[in-house]
Amino acid sequence: MSGEMSLDRLRQEIDRVDDALHDLLMQRTRLVEQVGLLTTPDDLTQLRPAREAEIARRLLSRHVGRFPKAALMRIWREIIGAMISLQGSVSVAVFMPDRGAGYLELARDHFGSILNILPVRSAGQVTKAVADGSATVGIMPMPDREDVEPWWISLMGDSQDLPRIVARLPFIGPSPSRGDGLEALVVGRQFPDPTGYDRSWLALETTPDISRARLRSVLSAAGLEPTQFAATHRTDDSWLHLVEISGHMVAEDRRIGRLVERLQPVQRAALLGGYPVPFSPEDLQD
Repeated sequence: MSGEMSLDRLRQEIDRVDDALHDLLMQRTRLVEQVGLLTTPDDLTQLRPAREAEIARRLLSRHVGRFPKAALMRIWREIIGAMISLQGSVSVAVFMPDRGAGYLELARDHFGSILNILPVRSAGQVTKAVADGSATVGIMPMPDREDVEPWWISLMGDSQDLPRIVARLPFIGPSPSRGDGLEALVVGRQFPDPTGYDRSWLALETTPDISRARLRSVLSAAGLEPTQFAATHRTDDSWLHLVEISGHMVAEDRRIGRLVERLQPVQRAALLGGYPVPFSPEDLQD
């Protein structure tokens, strides 16, 4: 009898904790609604990957106990997606040339089950949807994929409406039993904010036949640390390189101007955005 009473009390305590969690979730919703009243309509259409990354890192740093970190992050991504839906009409254009391509799963894992997902057939259509405002953000294939168009070249212009790279997926690791190592980039109409754990994407136009070793030394001379040479596109007169740079950069960064003004063979440099560094498997290990 005492054992049954103890079990009943534990179940009552679990119910009490569930109610407390629910109360806090409703309280958080009210706070988000107050934030919405203090921002402009333009602010409401923009996601904040840097802010979301900071929240996730703070929660992981304080997490203790046996509840899996990966499950904690997945719950929080669903909460964030639902909260974003309260602040305005938000939609995600997803590169999906074929059914089952995997990008739809990446979008759902990151943005949750509430936000409006718009599958499109080409990377160019994703860029157009974000640029003209018919989608808030877009999910793009990684530029090193040989079977996709070099969509990143279209981001090298000066127009304020051009999408910028703002996040990299999966941010909290793939869902169990799916993903197969697939990665993607998120583009939006704003430059990303710094988090302290960032990478930037720089597109360079150079003279032909430059080696990566030479390009690396040129970048180092300008004070930039390349972490990855993501893609190269060759034209008749020049080469275009997409390079990942350590740290957060802004469009007015003096190092970008230094590349073109003082250091040959770079003829043009354009900042395409950046992203908070995703969690590693070690970060999510229990």
